Amino acid sequence: MKITGPDPQTLYPLKDDKNLVFLKPFVKAPNIIVGDYTYFDDRRNGPEHFEEYNVLYNYDFNKVKLVIGKFCAIAAETRFIMTGDHKLDAISTYPFPIFQHGWESAFSIQELPAKGDIIVGNDVWFGYDSFIKGGVIIGDGAIIATRAVVVKDVPAYSIVAGNPAKVVKMRFDDRTIARLLQIAWWNWDIEKINRHLSLICHLDVDRLEAASQEK
Repeated sequence: MKITGPDPQTLYPLKDDKNLVFLKPFVKAPNIIVGDYTYFDDRRNGPEHFEEYNVLYNYDFNKVKLVIGKFCAIAAETRFIMTGDHKLDAISTYPFPIFQHGWESAFSIQELPAKGDIIVGNDVWFGYDSFIKGGVIIGDGAIIATRAVVVKDVPAYSIVAGNPAKVVKMRFDDRTIARLLQIAWWNWDIEKINRHLSLICHLDVDRLEAASQEK
């Protein structure tokens, strides 16, 4: 059988399963950018509520983005927090301006602290009920453990867990990680990925590195 893989533009890549979706063709918000083959699986709320339940506080006045790479696996209840914090350099932390009716004169809504974009690399696995704060950068190949609360950047090919999330283990040694980031198999065209799928799904970095040199 010829290996082709599913169409990355399909909403439901698994036949007769409406609980798992490829997110790229599914999201509508212009500040949410998702790479090919990244999927989201939610069998309780349904994946159609991703932008409502899983991308929180994505207000119109936000300037931040959520950028997720290719081939990521996002479990149910994973949440991305798009806003920053309430105003801390004042007596009250209450966000008066967002309610208008004259309260917007108290201070500019743009003065509310913003943590910045959430940037997720490629081939990242998010465990169930993980929580990602604004401004975080998650490296390629990382694993976010179940119920981890990620408040700072996550190195490539690390495993983070806990509240706040900390690195508990590196998946590979430094040299191997550098080689894998150089190979960047997720940027290959899909025909090349299909040809070398067995290498990607096993652990022979030498052969994968050799395959990466093919035209």
